[in-house]
Order: sequence, then structure tokens, then C-alpha cells
Amino acid sequence: MMKKLLLLTGFIALTLSFAACGGASGNDPGRAYMPDMYYSRAYEALGYNNTPEDHDLSKRGAYWNGMPVPGTMARGDANHFELPEGDSGYARAASFVSLTQPRNVTAAQLKEAERLYLINCGICHGSKLDGNGPLWKGGDGPYPAAPRNLLDDYTKKLSDAQIYHVITYGKGQMGAYASQVHPEQRWWITNYIRSKQGGGAATGTDTTAAAATATTGAAAGTDTTQTR
Repeated sequence: MMKKLLLLTGFIALTLSFAACGGASGNDPGRAYMPDMYYSRAYEALGYNNTPEDHDLSKRGAYWNGMPVPGTMARGDANHFELPEGDSGYARAASFVSLTQPRNVTAAQLKEAERLYLINCGICHGSKLDGNGPLWKGGDGPYPAAPRNLLDDYTKKLSDAQIYHVITYGKGQMGAYASQVHPEQRWWITNYIRSKQGGGAATGTDTTAAAATATTGAAAGTDTTQTR
């Protein structure tokens, strides 16, 4: 009798052991002690949580369109140009000193500016900056109008801010290059153009002097606030 009882007890224990461990296959994790916590749903604050009311976030007081906050700048980006696009901004640039203009441009940056110029500008204005790029080619190219000669007296008299304005927003038949050239690199290109105009490698404007000029302009009625 005792022997049968021991066998029955062993059989029951073995059966419970297999049930707890998921049987021989081992694929069944067994019973969860608190299934509502073990299988909890991860809710996203601004996401869809598979309930009808969650699909309309405005009903929950959340107004989100996935766009960055106005005025947000990309990491590593530079400040936007202070003047607006169009003729009014270009005219103001004639006597404007930008606070975003680098204090100086190194030899390495000037070399990089040459590379950027040849990639983005040379096709129209030419590798020699004489306006005779492949698109014009002395009148034999596909472009119907001669691009600006960057070495002529007109361009030499332009302010740095005007050249930067044209690179940023475009002018006439020239389109904007803001999406192709980083803001700081536009100043490098401006200095590169100056270096080829016979003025040597321009070193930019001292930020202290620029601040003084901006303050003077504001006192004289010149709007130097950021408009973009």
C-alpha cells in the first residue's frame, strides 16, 4: 500500500512539474502571476493606441502635426540671414553688416570655398569668375544670357552682404542656393570671390565692429532686426 502511495505521489509530482515547465517542448512559458502587468501595453503620448478616441488627438488637447517648432534650427546649422529675400532685402544689404559673418576665414576654409564655388557657381560664372562658364561658353553654350562677370566693377562695388544675399535667395535668372550651401560656407564663398577680385583673401568683419555698425544703423533708422 505504501509503495502504491509513493508511486502515485511521484506521478502527480512529475505531472505538475511538466505542466509548470510547459511540457517536454519547453515553449509554453507557463502561467503569468499578474498577466495585466506581464503583458502590459506600451502607450505613446502622441501616438495611436488602437482606440477610436485616440485617433483624434485634438479631442485630447494635443495639437501636433509632426513639424518642428517655428524657428527651430538643425544641429550644427548657423543662424538665418537677418535680411529678407526680394529687392527690399537686397537694397538694405548694400549698407548692412551681418552679425553672422565670420570674423575671419582660414586658408583651409578658403580652399574649401574654391571647391564649393566650382561645384555650385562655376558652371555659370566660370572657373575664372569671368562669367564664361560652360552654360555660356562665349555665346555658344545652351544658356541664352551671359552670367554676371564677378570680376567687373559692378560686382566689386557690391557689399559682402549683397553677395551673400544673392547666394541665399537668388536674383534675376539666378536661383537660390540656400539648400545647397551651408550658411557659413556662403560667407567663405563671398571671401573667395573677394580674393579673386584683387583684394586678397578677405578676413571678414570683426564682430565687435559689426555690432557697433548694427547699433549705429539702428539709431539712424536702419532696421537690423532678424526678419526671417
